[in-house]
Amino acid sequence: MSFRELLGKELLFFDGATGTMLQALGLQPGELPELWNFTHAEKVQSVHEAYLNNGSNIIKSNTFGANRLKFKGTDVTVDAVVGAALKIGKAACAGREKAFVALNLGPTGKLLAPYGDLPFEEAVDIYGEMVRSGAKHGADLILIETMSDTYEIKAAILAAKENSDLPIIVTLTFDEDGKLLTGADVLSAVAMVEGLGVDAVGFNCGLGPKQMGKLLPQLLAACSLPVVLNPNAGLPVQRDGQTVFDVGADDFADMMRDLVPLGISVVGGCCGTTPAHIKALIEKCRGLQPGGKRDCQLTVVSSYGRAVVIDRDPVIIGERINPTGKPRLKQAILDGDLDYICRLGLEQLDNDAHILDVNVGVPGIDEAATAAKTVLALQAITSAPLQIDTSDYETMERALRLYNGKPLLNSVSGKDEALEKVLPLAKKYGAVVVGLALDDTGIPETAAGRLAVAAKIIDRAAASGIEKRNIIIDPLALTISTGPDNASVDLEVIRALAAQNVKTIMGVSNISFGLPARDAANSTFFALALEAGLSCAIINPQSKPMLDAYYAFRALKGLDEGCKAYVKRFADGGAKTQPPAVSEYTLYDAITKGLQEQSRQAVTKLLASEKPLDIINGHMIPALDFVGNGFEKKSLFLPQLLMSADAAKAAFDVIRDRMAEGGAVEKGAAVIIATVKGDIHDIGKNIVKVLLENYGYNVIDLGKDVPVEAVVEAVAAHQAHIVGLSALMTTTVGAMEATIKALRDTCKDRDCKIVVGGAVLTQDYADSIGADHYAPNAVSAVAYVNGILEK
Repeated sequence: MSFRELLGKELLFFDGATGTMLQALGLQPGELPELWNFTHAEKVQSVHEAYLNNGSNIIKSNTFGANRLKFKGTDVTVDAVVGAALKIGKAACAGREKAFVALNLGPTGKLLAPYGDLPFEEAVDIYGEMVRSGAKHGADLILIETMSDTYEIKAAILAAKENSDLPIIVTLTFDEDGKLLTGADVLSAVAMVEGLGVDAVGFNCGLGPKQMGKLLPQLLAACSLPVVLNPNAGLPVQRDGQTVFDVGADDFADMMRDLVPLGISVVGGCCGTTPAHIKALIEKCRGLQPGGKRDCQLTVVSSYGRAVVIDRDPVIIGERINPTGKPRLKQAILDGDLDYICRLGLEQLDNDAHILDVNVGVPGIDEAATAAKTVLALQAITSAPLQIDTSDYETMERALRLYNGKPLLNSVSGKDEALEKVLPLAKKYGAVVVGLALDDTGIPETAAGRLAVAAKIIDRAAASGIEKRNIIIDPLALTISTGPDNASVDLEVIRALAAQNVKTIMGVSNISFGLPARDAANSTFFALALEAGLSCAIINPQSKPMLDAYYAFRALKGLDEGCKAYVKRFADGGAKTQPPAVSEYTLYDAITKGLQEQSRQAVTKLLASEKPLDIINGHMIPALDFVGNGFEKKSLFLPQLLMSADAAKAAFDVIRDRMAEGGAVEKGAAVIIATVKGDIHDIGKNIVKVLLENYGYNVIDLGKDVPVEAVVEAVAAHQAHIVGLSALMTTTVGAMEATIKALRDTCKDRDCKIVVGGAVLTQDYADSIGADHYAPNAVSAVAYVNGILEK
């Protein structure tokens, strides 16, 4: 039987920690494990066989980091590495029943643009190269693992699907609070992954069974896919100069035995899990049935860091990024003024919109290119989900492809051409799609006619593999000035669809087109539509009557527990609103919101009346501290942190240029940072660099895969008192320890503090290898540097 045929029908078992096992066989700290496919093929095969002999069904190929970034500058090719790895894996599985080789794809080690320097399509191409090779050399499935960035996950999934027809498993690496590095929670990440059409999803690395078990209910509730669980053998500790994990085989198996009946289909291990761990796991789980698929009825729209569930509680979609009737926005689109568009979005979010509609359809522009830039710009400064609003098919595909999350697509109609063009795009990119109640004959006048179109859209979507929960019907509000029954028809359609558990959406203000005092009609109709069961309202969230009606409805329907939101809105005698004109931001606000152009403008104005250092200390540092504190408290996430840092840098560049005119520029204290020998994953290091530079330090970035000697030489050359070291992989933390030891041996004549960080480290581990400070995130590292150098 094939892997797909077995998945969900019987409990399957992954292997464990290839890296841990290779280290035990002599892999040195900083040595590339993938090169052992050439130099120590028999040892790599012996690791695979050890797991297979103890009952594993699936082995991970030794290709975790086999991407072209790792081998850049060498004569090693991706195809050669992947081919050798698959040859070894296939040989280990030969003659065994139900034994499969998974092409193992790990992170590139880069953060994708706009937050990092790796373009999305280049990431797709990098993974595509690996997938093509894996498919050619006989992989049975693809495992995309140890992923902590939804954008990179999407790139890898698209590469897998566009370059093979192999089954795909995705396992994500969350922290104990259930957050990815870039801020996604379990629901937002898993909604995107399931939407993109993988075969199974789960967790691996970072946590042990106990910690993963606490997150498991969220995963099971978030999707219908078979679930995979590959935890570490606890957390790493240092004993007798060796990295070990603190959960033994029997304890590991006992904890996993309790989790499997909750709904797991595939189990195995990650860092520290030896063949003994997997043997004990299989023995204790023998006879248990897999969880298989579940019936998940959630309708979810998500971004990289936020999920909006469309259910009983109505969702507000901000309508203002649409040029119809808005000459200022139309001009901004023509001028490429993304700063204006972003401010328009932020103001709607400040006025309680949950999702932003994005329509840039202006005659005379390349709409697809403009939509792509706009989506990227908005996702750079907010984690709110977006509704991609266009009738142009090329624009749809371009925006859907680049969107980071599970988007809302507006729209498809009942016209045959639209159904044929739009539904395949919605399916490929996992979108929730808006269905317009119109067909080739136009908009039906009766409720029955519109319901018939809705049924057609739902049926055609089902034939395309799109579930009913991912269709939202728009009954289409027609102005009552042209038909007295238009409002009642819409309400009838909404009630009928709500009874069928079909979600609905509407541009509410269309009902009053051509009438005076439109807010009065709009807000009353809005309340009626909400009572009828309207799921999503596309409105201007800066309209006081509309939002008043919304909050009153939620309180009256019992959706606002204790009327807290209602009281908050009206506590000061009136609801908050802002004028429709886009406001200018202070430097503090521009930095905290991540707006670079606004930061430049604001600091230029301040320089007319304040000294540069006063601006830095009085405006910029407090803004960075605010964002840093929000990051530590997990109210803000990595993308927002980085965009705020870029906004601060934009302001600092203006100040620096002004100071340079007077010859007053000085470099701050030197800080050396590096990713240790053998490790190419420099995301964490790069984030620390950006933040340190914004605080005025002279950061000497030695890069990645840095030899011990290079770090020691740099410290001496720059007389640095602070060194930051990072490592992501268990196979490279030994190089970190060696670097620390060398620094201690050569820096005896002065105090040199060493900060360490990385996904595989813990406080205890950092203490055991002699670090002065363990930084679980970039903000912690910067706070420590500030504290040390202030002394």
